[in-house]
Amino acid sequence: RAKEIKTKLGTLLQKPDSSIDFIIPYPEKPEKPPKTQKPSPEEALQWRDSLEKLLQNPYGLASFCSFLRSEFSEENAEFWVACEDYKKIKSPVKMAEKAKKIYEEFIQTEAPKEVNIDHFTKAVTMKNLVEPSPSSFDMAQKRIFALMEKDSLPRFVRSEFYQELIK
Repeated sequence: RAKEIKTKLGTLLQKPDSSIDFIIPYPEKPEKPPKTQKPSPEEALQWRDSLEKLLQNPYGLASFCSFLRSEFSEENAEFWVACEDYKKIKSPVKMAEKAKKIYEEFIQTEAPKEVNIDHFTKAVTMKNLVEPSPSSFDMAQKRIFALMEKDSLPRFVRSEFYQELIK
């Protein structure tokens, strides 16, 4: 029985990714975040001290992604969002498909949007993907969050884009 499941899973993972594209609604690179949800200066000020609050706010996330794109480092935020979406998946089959897609896009060596994680984290993540679970990417996601918090957030806070938001 287990062998049969592994075979089916293996077959699934070989299929072309046509259906997988609908699982992750990656934002189609909005250059300007939607005007409607513009935060108050007070709200935007909170982002200086909390990457979490920034990433949870749709306008903040879009602003941060635009900023990272201008620095050619948007893969970190995209990876973080992909991991958040991944954790919400209930179906083991869809979870395996999404895990494979995230791995191929962000984790594997020479991936198109390879994120900067150490070898240990990469090894743990690959081991976790043998049997995908909601926590498969947790360690890598935490590393990337810490990287964005330490490097990207301070630069974002100094950017003109952010300065406009808190006026």
